[in-house]
Amino acid sequence: MRIYRFAVVPAVLAIGYAGAAVQQPIVYPAKGQSAQLQARDSGECQGWARQTTGVDPVAVAYAPIPPSGPAVGGGERVAGAARGALGGAAIGAIAGDAGRGAGIGAVVGTMAGGRQARHNQAVQQNAAQGQKDQALITFNRAFAACMDARGYSIK
Repeated sequence: MRIYRFAVVPAVLAIGYAGAAVQQPIVYPAKGQSAQLQARDSGECQGWARQTTGVDPVAVAYAPIPPSGPAVGGGERVAGAARGALGGAAIGAIAGDAGRGAGIGAVVGTMAGGRQARHNQAVQQNAAQGQKDQALITFNRAFAACMDARGYSIK
């Protein structure tokens, strides 16, 4: 029995800490089930939920989310610099110095492109987190259905 307990406890802990937004259901032994029976039923229901949904909550919990480091690689800064240079050159031509206007426009455009790159990166991170959360919700629903069928109260 000790081997079983050591195999289930880390999995249960990993599921519980999987996501801040998604919490594992709380199980109450409504028909007086023993702690040992509840542990066995919980392990069996987790296995059934994993098989039924195709979701491994431990893998989902440790799946990487896109890094939140510097926003590079999307080309937003280069595009912003090009647009800014064109706009700055046009305004600078009216004011009498197209080169200076293009330079100022390129700097402003690079900054705007960087802002867009950070925005795009945040959108990607939120989408990835949402997918992880949805997978865990699906798993938890299946787990709860299994435990409910075995006579536990689930909240």
